[in-house]
Amino acid sequence: MSGSRRSNHRRKPDWLKMRPPSGQRFTEIKRELRDRNLHTVCEEANCPNLGECWSGRDGPGTATFMLMGDRCSRGCNFCDVQTGGMEALDPDEPANVAEAVVEIGLDYVVLTSVDRDDLPDQGAGHFAETIRAIKERDSSILVEVLIPDFQGEPDLVREIIDARPDVIAHNIETVERLQWPVRDRRAGYEQSLSVLEQVQRESDIYTKTSIMLGLGEYAHEVYQTLSDLREADVDVVTLGQYLQPSRSHLDVYDYVHPDAFETWQRVAEEELGFLYCASGPMVRSSYKAGELFVDALVREGRSVEEARQAARAAD
Repeated sequence: MSGSRRSNHRRKPDWLKMRPPSGQRFTEIKRELRDRNLHTVCEEANCPNLGECWSGRDGPGTATFMLMGDRCSRGCNFCDVQTGGMEALDPDEPANVAEAVVEIGLDYVVLTSVDRDDLPDQGAGHFAETIRAIKERDSSILVEVLIPDFQGEPDLVREIIDARPDVIAHNIETVERLQWPVRDRRAGYEQSLSVLEQVQRESDIYTKTSIMLGLGEYAHEVYQTLSDLREADVDVVTLGQYLQPSRSHLDVYDYVHPDAFETWQRVAEEELGFLYCASGPMVRSSYKAGELFVDALVREGRSVEEARQAARAAD
């Protein structure tokens, strides 16, 4: 661990300063989402990069659409999304998301969702329908999906694979020792690894995952987690600082210095062989630099190193 336990009410370090959302592009995207009654994880999870991504400072604005409502069937102690009170799926949501993506002018879109353990297929079919709706309207749009674990059921993961997104992400979230109490007990380290392994085993789709730091993990545990992910052939990994959404959520154990994040980036790419690693205090699983890497790799056909340089130039 990088420090002793500290009060989560102390002043955040300077490297965690955030830009407030602003700009015409931000306003346009927000209006389009509200008009279509759509949700984004950018807002629901209080993402610190919302202003940068929606404002489109370095190109077209990006947004991560959250499917199947704004209430989750699970109660992870790090997440700000509301739990319980599940509602019926909106059958028009896949079409509405696809139309919004085209109207906003996105060429790379991320789809994620709340967990829907209450549904017979846990929402896999709705996810797949949304992917296909976007691709049918414009096949050139790259689609990344950040999926739940679907309780590790292979047939449900396969339904996502068959819809042919360009990237399938599923977050391991933290090291094995801290899975509980960080995550809901229906989630788990081995279960998440099995989802990522299945995608690699059954498809040629890029895989991606994310790890939060600052929850009390030891350095050797982070290294072991990265090693396990590479053993599962995960292509892209992101590492970011955990920030407490409210006083009812887990405390921040430590604010990890940017130098440590840079070290983990070098370890991930140069030692362990990930195709790309975005690592920094403000990095999140849906992160613009990571999306630019995939865009350069898939759409532009660049080499891995060229795609890395393109992503970091815009980071």
